[in-house]
Amino acid sequence: MGITARGVGLLVAAVVLLGVGFRFAYPELTLLGAAAGAAVGYAALVALWRPRLTVTRRADPDRVARGEPASMTLTVRNTGRLRSANLLAEDRCGERTVPVPVLRLRPGRDTEVRYDVPTDRRGVVPVGPLRVTRRDPLGLVALARPYGAAVPVWVHPRIHPLTAVPRGAGRSLDGRVDGVPHGSITFDSLREYVVGDELRRVHWRTSARVGELMVRENVDTSMPRLVVLLDNRVAGHPQRVGGVAESFESACEAAASIVTAAHRADVPVLMLLVAAGPAEPTKLAGPAEPAEVTTPDGGADGALGPLDRLAAAELSDDGDAVRAATTRLRQDRLGDTLIFLTGPGGRDELGHVGALRGAYPSVVVGVFGAAEPTPPGTAGLVVVDASDGAQFAAEWDGVRRW
Repeated sequence: MGITARGVGLLVAAVVLLGVGFRFAYPELTLLGAAAGAAVGYAALVALWRPRLTVTRRADPDRVARGEPASMTLTVRNTGRLRSANLLAEDRCGERTVPVPVLRLRPGRDTEVRYDVPTDRRGVVPVGPLRVTRRDPLGLVALARPYGAAVPVWVHPRIHPLTAVPRGAGRSLDGRVDGVPHGSITFDSLREYVVGDELRRVHWRTSARVGELMVRENVDTSMPRLVVLLDNRVAGHPQRVGGVAESFESACEAAASIVTAAHRADVPVLMLLVAAGPAEPTKLAGPAEPAEVTTPDGGADGALGPLDRLAAAELSDDGDAVRAATTRLRQDRLGDTLIFLTGPGGRDELGHVGALRGAYPSVVVGVFGAAEPTPPGTAGLVVVDASDGAQFAAEWDGVRRW
């Protein structure tokens, strides 16, 4: 609760009038002081009354690509028995506020406001909560309360169409590396039978030996798998235009384009952030792997997909993150095709990426926003210099056959 300037003045006047009236025995001044104090107290009681409002939101849609239109529909309903007099409401939408007309809203009635959500920049735009301010008729006290929960609108990077995804090279369990466009099914392990398993997968000999049904687990050992490593270090993207690292925005667009193309081609892909570390990769399922996330936008269980992570990605000050990330990638061997996306400052780290060629048969690097092209044959890697995501997509067809 906040007392307005008018309320502060009246409260000070009440104290002065009461003091002078009692000190010098002026009943008129004492009466005026008491009236002023009572007015402030009445104003506080009026402001403390909480109107009963129900707030609902509907984002249309809640996930868009950068530059695409998105809107928010806000409905405020008066569920109380009194008219919502002396109310001012405004909704938060990113960095701006939107006025909402709720003044003198009758009981059982509602008001609806529809406004555009800014999507000119990649990111997560928080919308809400509704802020309702109640004032007394004299304007002495104002009390603001939040109503409803905040709803995020995910602004994904732009997606540029890619002609194809890399074929890659699959690794078999016996250590063989094959260049294959599709996978093959290989026995991996046995596990206990659960309801719903196909009976043709039951391993009867083992089941007879252990006394319970055991089924075979098969894996697709030669399915090509992509690993997209996005450099989100401040050092990798040192240039700023209006406070925005355009090279990082272009790298996000390239990552989103590769992830989407891989999903459409049913090729498993991992999207990793350098600073976040590859310890908790975001998975996008392919035909051989039922995964936690089944679409680029996220799963039905609310898990964030790669595109959501790209929308929320921010630059980090962790300068040694590339070394730690490449060490983990070398140990885990998360795929067979590695795509490293960075900015002008990331070219100093290409030696660490080049050291992964033994673990990943195919390695390509995308450098965005560099003033000069990367020298050919740097660290023995295939390097694509691009000014933005659209140019990277245009040059992708020439490098996708590594």
